[in-house]
Amino acid sequence: MTSTAEIPEFPMTRAAGCPFDPPPAARALQEETPLARVRLWDGSTPWLVTRYADQRALLADPRVSADITRPGYPSPAPLPKGGTGIGFILMDNPEHARLRKMVTAPFTIRRVAAMRPAVQKIVDDLIDELLAGPKPVDLVEAFALPVPSLVICELLGVPYADHGFFQESSKVIIRRDARPEERAAGHQALIGYLDRLVGEKLEHPTGDLLSGLAGRVAAGELTRVEAAQMGVLLLIAGHETTANMIALGTLALLEHPDQLALLRESDDPALVASAVEELLRYLNITHNGRRRVALEDIEIAGETVRAGDGLIMANDIANRDPDVFPDGDRLDLTRDAHRHVAFGFGVHQCLGQPLARLELQVVYSTLYRRIPALALATEPGKIPFKHDGSVYGVYELPVTW
Repeated sequence: MTSTAEIPEFPMTRAAGCPFDPPPAARALQEETPLARVRLWDGSTPWLVTRYADQRALLADPRVSADITRPGYPSPAPLPKGGTGIGFILMDNPEHARLRKMVTAPFTIRRVAAMRPAVQKIVDDLIDELLAGPKPVDLVEAFALPVPSLVICELLGVPYADHGFFQESSKVIIRRDARPEERAAGHQALIGYLDRLVGEKLEHPTGDLLSGLAGRVAAGELTRVEAAQMGVLLLIAGHETTANMIALGTLALLEHPDQLALLRESDDPALVASAVEELLRYLNITHNGRRRVALEDIEIAGETVRAGDGLIMANDIANRDPDVFPDGDRLDLTRDAHRHVAFGFGVHQCLGQPLARLELQVVYSTLYRRIPALALATEPGKIPFKHDGSVYGVYELPVTW
C-alpha cells in the first residue's frame, strides 16, 4: 500500500532547459503504469491516466463526468463562491449538449473556412505594424495576443477596444495560484461585461454570435446569465489558447531552425496544416490535464476505478506516447500527428478547434515568410514561461530581425 506521503504531487514540474517537454516525473509514471495516484493541492488523490488509448477511452465514456461540482472531481484550484461562471464546458449531457448546440454553427469547418481572408488581413496588418515599428519587440503583446483577440471579438461582437480589460480578467481566472476571491472577482467582472453586451444586442441585434444568443434569450431558450456565461467561455477560450500557441510555437520553431526553414520555404498548404497538427501535439498548452470524475465503477488498464474517483487525463504525455507517436520527443513537421488529443476527445472536445487551426495555419504560413530573419532578442533561458496557470505558454517573447 502506497502512503499518501509517497504519492507524487500534481501538476508536476518541467525540467529546467526543457520547456517544451512534459515533466520528467509524469513521463516516468507513463513508462511504469497506465494509472497512478497523484496528490492535488487539497490533499485528494485522483488517478493520473498516463497513456493515449486509455485517455481516449475514458474521455469518450459516458460513465465519467465533467461536472466540476460533483464530489470527487479533481478541481485544479479552489472553486470561487457562486460557481465557476464558465458554462457548458464543465457540464454533462443533456444540458451540455443543449447549450453547446446553440453556439456550434459559427465554428463549423465551412463557416470558419469563409473567415480565412479576414484572418489573413488581420495577420498581414499586424505584421505591417511590426515591420514599421521599433525592434526588438515583444511578440506576445504586439502579435500573438492581438491576432486571436481581434478574430474572436469580430465573431462574438465584442468591441476590441475593451481587449485590455478582458485579457487581464482572463489572466486572473486561469492563473492556478490566484486566490478564490480574485478568481471570483474576475469571473463576475467578465460576466457583468458580457451581460451588458447581451442587453445591448437584445435592443440592437447584429449578425454576430452574441446577437444570436440574445435572440435565444428573447425566445426564452436561455437566461441572460447563461448567455453571459457562454460569452465568457468563448471569449477566454477564443484568445488565450491560440495566443499561447502562436508565441510558444514560434519559440519552438526558432529553437528548431531546420523545421522553421522547412515551413518558411514551402508554399504547400498540406505541409502548413501538418505543421499545425505537429506543433499542437508537441507543445500541449493545456498542461493541467483534462479532469473528470467516475460516476460508477470502471475497469480500465487492469485497474478498477471506483465511483467518485477523480481522473486526470494528462494530454501532454498522451501526445508523447511512444505506442502512438514514435520518437515523440522530436519535433517533425512532416509527421502525421492528426490523432493528437490537444483538443480533447469525445463530446467535450474543443468546439473552436476549426477556428484555432485556421488562425494557426495563417500565422505559421505568413509570419516567418514575411519576416525571414525573425530571431530571439534574448537568451532562451531568460524567457518567462507560464508554469503557474492552466494554459501554458510564455509571458513575453522578445524578438528582432
